[in-house]
Amino acid sequence: MKKLICLAAMVLAVCSASAQIKWKRIEASDMTLVGKAFNTPNPYHRVDTMKYKGFTPGENFQCRVPAGLAVLFKTNARTIGASADFKEVKNDSYRSYRGFDLYIKKDGKWMWAGMNDFPQNHYNADRIITIVSDMAEGEKECMLYLPIYSEMRSCKICIPEDATISPLASPFRHKIAFHGSSFTHGVSTTRAGMSYPVQFMRRTGLQPITLGFSGNCKMQPYFATVMENVDADAYVFDPFSNPNTQLIKERLLTFVDRMVKAHPGKPLIFQQTIYWERENFNMARHNEFVERRAVADSLMKIACKKYKDVYFIHPDAALHNGESSTADGVHPNDNGYSVWERSIEKPILKILKKYGIK
Repeated sequence: MKKLICLAAMVLAVCSASAQIKWKRIEASDMTLVGKAFNTPNPYHRVDTMKYKGFTPGENFQCRVPAGLAVLFKTNARTIGASADFKEVKNDSYRSYRGFDLYIKKDGKWMWAGMNDFPQNHYNADRIITIVSDMAEGEKECMLYLPIYSEMRSCKICIPEDATISPLASPFRHKIAFHGSSFTHGVSTTRAGMSYPVQFMRRTGLQPITLGFSGNCKMQPYFATVMENVDADAYVFDPFSNPNTQLIKERLLTFVDRMVKAHPGKPLIFQQTIYWERENFNMARHNEFVERRAVADSLMKIACKKYKDVYFIHPDAALHNGESSTADGVHPNDNGYSVWERSIEKPILKILKKYGIK
């Protein structure tokens, strides 16, 4: 009971402080929005579900969430907040699903500045959450990651009335499309800026187009159609984490053929599925994934031999010190995703360098 009372007091204090500020609200899409594959009627959707068809209801919803999208802006505000008009929210304990994650550039590097989310089941479009406050005076270059698992009709950056704000030109080079499972989507992250593609973004300066679809990346023909129409400089796939062995056998080589035909002369980088900690003692799971990886290995050898622009790399999200690096035995935690990004960064950059992408 005491904990609940203290928590309620903290929430009231934050709300009171926020209420004392005279805010102005700026539509986030009026700033610089990065990470998008397509122009969509709703700027916070990743895929236009009126144009692309065949999705299940769950996949359709995932097309409309802004996972991996970030807003770039400059402001002299000492306090920054956000508000959102949510259409549909995935209620979960992970704050990244409905929260905002802010980075500010300092000494040439993007540094974490603050995050906040909306309390579960309290999604009032008029409500403003404070992301960071009490900052020093002066103009800041900001990057705000949007919620990874909620659909928004509108999203507002909120700053005090006397502060200024303007779009920040994107410093990110090229476009690298990432398509994959819940791992690529960023499931289990505590903050929206912690999936491995957006960590890759901050560390390399390359712009990711994040098209992760939790539980649903199975090389379906309609997803292949979407990826055929994504205009990027390189493509990174996480295709073996969701489909079973039979689906991999049925779909992989056809999927590779379609990607090569759609994007001739561009690097197509396929990732093996990571080791799942659930395999540690569950022998049924272990045997399942040993077989899945073996099939992926054998078919990717064929694909790589057939096409000079197809590559196969092996990511790693394990800490290798006896400590768990997953949130649930399957999905990496924030640290696990950092380990994953470090494991693929050099191999991917080495491949991209062959194509003048650096």
